[in-house]
Amino acid sequence: MAKYSRIEVAQTMKDNGMVPLFFHSDIEISKKVLKACYDGGSRLMEFTSRGDFAFEVFGALNKYALAELPGMMLGVGSVTDAAAASLYMQLGANFIVTPVFREDIAIACNRRKVLWSPGCGTLSEIARAEELGCEVVKLFPADIYGPEFIKAIKGPCPWTTIMPTGGVYPTVESLSSWLNAGATCVGLGSQLISKDLLDKQDFEGLKNKVSDVLNIIKDIRKK
Repeated sequence: MAKYSRIEVAQTMKDNGMVPLFFHSDIEISKKVLKACYDGGSRLMEFTSRGDFAFEVFGALNKYALAELPGMMLGVGSVTDAAAASLYMQLGANFIVTPVFREDIAIACNRRKVLWSPGCGTLSEIARAEELGCEVVKLFPADIYGPEFIKAIKGPCPWTTIMPTGGVYPTVESLSSWLNAGATCVGLGSQLISKDLLDKQDFEGLKNKVSDVLNIIKDIRKK
């Protein structure tokens, strides 16, 4: 079961301002990616369920996080049905992220008090997700909507917490546009943990990149 409550996860999302996300089929490389992000200051990681036997990799990765990385909250993304969500929660997932809005996933996660972040693209979807207990809505694919969409949503619904994912870049310009529009945090995948970086196994470079992004977020929030 999850080690961290959904309130703890939601607060950490807000505090960190970024959720790195990645998938790799090799357990040892996945551990090194997770450690690099942890050493860079991140206390969240979304492991995307996009390959065969991904659940086996996640299970080993979460055991590693629990044993070696205190405070790291490991969750799972790209979850598309309640059965998959339940499987990952049995393996200790601390949060579930989905590309779509599905009520069956909401029910499964709420039953275990695990944070779930559904992919939404309309105000009606966002409102329904919040009625079902969603703490952090995922705006996906974010590049289709842009920061102005979040700004518009926050007008009538200032309580809504949104995490744009897809189309966010680890630059001052991109991060400023999303955060200043009202995003609570951002999801960063291949723009942060690139294929080139993984191929070179440049984990020191990844650590520094994560640290740089978190520092940019802190600076933006001070202004």
